[in-house]
Amino acid sequence: MIKVGEYNLLRVKKEADFGVYLEGIDQEILLPSRFVPRETKIGDELEVFIYHDSENRLIATTQRPYGVAGDIVLLKAVSTTKQGAFLDWGLMKDLFVAQSQQLTRMVPGQEYLVKIYIDELTGRLAATEKIDRFLSNENLTVKEKDLVNLVAYRRTDIGYVMIINNQHTGILHHSDIFRPIEIGDKMTGFIRQIKDDKIDVILGKPGFSKVEDEGEKVLRLLRENDGYLPYHDKSTPEEIQDFFGMSKKTFKMTIGNLYKQRKIAFTQTGFKIAED
Repeated sequence: MIKVGEYNLLRVKKEADFGVYLEGIDQEILLPSRFVPRETKIGDELEVFIYHDSENRLIATTQRPYGVAGDIVLLKAVSTTKQGAFLDWGLMKDLFVAQSQQLTRMVPGQEYLVKIYIDELTGRLAATEKIDRFLSNENLTVKEKDLVNLVAYRRTDIGYVMIINNQHTGILHHSDIFRPIEIGDKMTGFIRQIKDDKIDVILGKPGFSKVEDEGEKVLRLLRENDGYLPYHDKSTPEEIQDFFGMSKKTFKMTIGNLYKQRKIAFTQTGFKIAED
């Protein structure tokens, strides 16, 4: 079954002067010449993105849009009409947002957080700023400690409302933020706590795996600085954050773990790569 708005693996059925035709269930789908990989031949399977062209025909492309159906992404408006606005989403054909799906009238050159969806009436891909109706914590698909994909949705007094896996919402508290965040930023995090239908999230990975990831980062920074870094227990949280991009607590856990593994050695003014 062809999935509109998603990537499909389709077989090349025949060649034409203007591209190749791919096998669909009940129709052939054109992949224009400009998107056909070199040395493609009949019988090859290609991963393509499927959407509708301006004449409402299914068409394939090997271009990769900034988001697929179901994704929530930050896109720039490139033009507007009385009916709506068009957003740049990485394909030759821009993505349409009807006037009724805008929170405020969109302005070319500005970026907007939207959800990409398939319009039930037309079957075509479209976008909407009215994201809340797609988000619910009533039937959760996540549990505590789960790794999740996060999108910054809006800022509040206690932190940022984050969209979780394009389905739920949670709070990333200000006390757990150690780098600048902008609306629309995508990041990886995990579920720290669930109380009723309220979710707290935190960036990174839970427990020991987070320390492991940060350890690789510290070792890379050591190698890039001749094997020595002048940071220690007395360094301020701001100094640690500015250089390592992590909290002081995570920094101390990380270098402690590296020391136990005999990958670093402490000095009076910092630490260095351990000698073999």
